[in-house]
Amino acid sequence: MIRPVKPEDATDIANIYNEYVLHSVATFETEAVSVPEMRGRIERFSAQFPYFVFEDGNHVAGYAYAHLWQERAAYRQTWETTVYVSGRHAGKGIGTQLMSRLILSCHEAGCHALIACITHENAGSRRLHQKLGFRQVSLFKEVGWKFGRWLDVSDWELLL
Repeated sequence: MIRPVKPEDATDIANIYNEYVLHSVATFETEAVSVPEMRGRIERFSAQFPYFVFEDGNHVAGYAYAHLWQERAAYRQTWETTVYVSGRHAGKGIGTQLMSRLILSCHEAGCHALIACITHENAGSRRLHQKLGFRQVSLFKEVGWKFGRWLDVSDWELLL
């Protein structure tokens, strides 16, 4: 079931996110995020932008949210998207469902363009975004350093 995020989801969301932080290159953060820090992020982003979780039983299996892409006023209708699904629930269509709901909510809220910043070797995320209508608009070579190696990043855009 997809529903709006609640601050009480911070523990589950931190657990999902920290798996990616510690064991993947999907995020360029390198230190685990505490539950209080995650709660603060949830409250900050969900106060202004769409933020959803996919609940499986009593636990969050994935989440997706939007936030400003850039701070300058002229960019106020261009938002960046984020989506993560727990490893236990990967491959079940949860990311597609979350992103579809997020895209619709962003459109309804007056967003004009969505940007997804993806570690280029994250083929699953690239496929997800392409399936949802995003198109690759940039490729930045060797802009991130994690796990002792350089990583490329691609930006994907969807005009609403």
